[in-house]
Formats: sequence, C-alpha cells, structure tokens
Amino acid sequence: MGEDRDMAEIESVFRLENATCRYGDLRAVDNVTLKISQGEQVAFIGPSGSGKTTLLRLLNTMRAPDEGRVFVAGTEVVNCTASQLRKLRSRIATIPQNLGLVPNLTVIQNVVLGKGGARGTVGSIRDMLLPMKQDSLSIHEILERVGIEEKLYARTSELSGGQQQRVAIARALFQNPSVLIADEPVSSVDPARARDTVKLLEELSGERGFTLCISLHHIELAREFFPRLVGMRSGKVVLDGPPDDLKDSDLDTLYKLTQKEMMLDA
Repeated sequence: MGEDRDMAEIESVFRLENATCRYGDLRAVDNVTLKISQGEQVAFIGPSGSGKTTLLRLLNTMRAPDEGRVFVAGTEVVNCTASQLRKLRSRIATIPQNLGLVPNLTVIQNVVLGKGGARGTVGSIRDMLLPMKQDSLSIHEILERVGIEEKLYARTSELSGGQQQRVAIARALFQNPSVLIADEPVSSVDPARARDTVKLLEELSGERGFTLCISLHHIELAREFFPRLVGMRSGKVVLDGPPDDLKDSDLDTLYKLTQKEMMLDA
C-alpha cells in the first residue's frame, strides 16, 4: 500500500490471518482468521474473558500478534514504520471501556484531543488551551449531532454517565475516522441509554461511512442494530454471520460456562 493511500480506498480494512495473542499461558486471541471490509458494522459478542478486548486492540494496532499476521488497510502492522503506524492510528478512533476522558477538562478540550495523534504533543496542548475557531465550530456541530451542544464548555466531571459517553463519541467523530472501534461503550449505563448510544453509533456510521466495530454484552442490541455478529469464546471466533442466522442454541454454546470457567469467575 502506498503511504498516501486512504483507508476508504481499501476494500478490506482489517484482515487477520491465524492471529494469536498470549498473556503468559493464556491465549487471549487464539488462531483467529477474520476479514472486515470498509463500511461494515460489526458487533463482537461473547462472555467476559472471551478475547473481545484483545481482538479490538489488534484491530486498532495497539497490540501486535505473537503469532500470525494482522493487516490494516492493506499493510501488515508488524512491518510498519513509526510514521506509518501514526498515520494508521490517526484514522482509527477508539472509545475504550472507561471512555478515556480527562475529568478536569471541559467538553471542548476533551473533544479536541481526538486529533492529538495527528497533531503531536505541542499541537495538542496548543489546541486544548486555545482551540482554533474552525475547530470550535466543527466541535459545536458534532455536539449538536450527538445532542449535547449546550455542554461545550462544561467540565466533563460534572456530566452524567450518558453525557460523558456522548463526549467520547464526539471526540472520536472529531478525529474524522475511517474506522471507529468501541469496547463495551454502554456497559455502565441503563438499558434505555445503552440503546440510544448504540443506535447513535450505528446511525453515525451510516451517515459518515466509517467502519464500526463494537464489543457488546447486550445481545439484544447487537441483534437489533448490527448486520454482522462475531461471537468469541476462549479466544476463538465460534460464530460469524448475520443475526437472523443466530439460533438460541448458538447463544447457549457461546455463553454456557463450564464448571472450570465458573470457578475462575467466582
């Protein structure tokens, strides 16, 4: 891939070939082969400890495989220079489980940090202290879209959990990503807010054309909003397809814990 070629021009945004990640003796991702195309909306489901978070870290290049190969936008990640990695990461927005917000900063300051990887440390500090007029206008428009435009200058720590989720989404959108990866973004809010957030992410993906990869514990939300579900268990992909093909027996297989697993969770 030429270094100036955009992700949107690549049919296959992610391609994993027999990828394995280990933490000691634990295979968090175990021999996974997977392909995700540009513009797809994919929900990763499975019990806690199934490997979803580690797989998402492979996709956003924050984790390299111990075995196998990972390609992002046609480039094998382990062969990337530091400059190429920065460029790839600048087009992949990530919403982590803890949202990754800075509580003592205002909403606009948190959102402007979305372009921190592209602008460097000095540029990020400058933008955070004195955002450019165009950035301020752009952030206000994004906050309007996610429904919290009146919170532009509010301190993030003073917001509700649902509002903080929307700040994290706004920060990701300000990055103007080709891919948005969200790791359990609705695990700490009530079912109604969870549904609103997932619906918003799905709508934004359709409007802006970015690839959406999200891990969810809420099976009903995954089935309602996502055309492709990838089920993981013990580091392996055990199902991959549309929700209409998902049988109750598949869910039983995916989530039924063995006695050993129940002891580990206890």
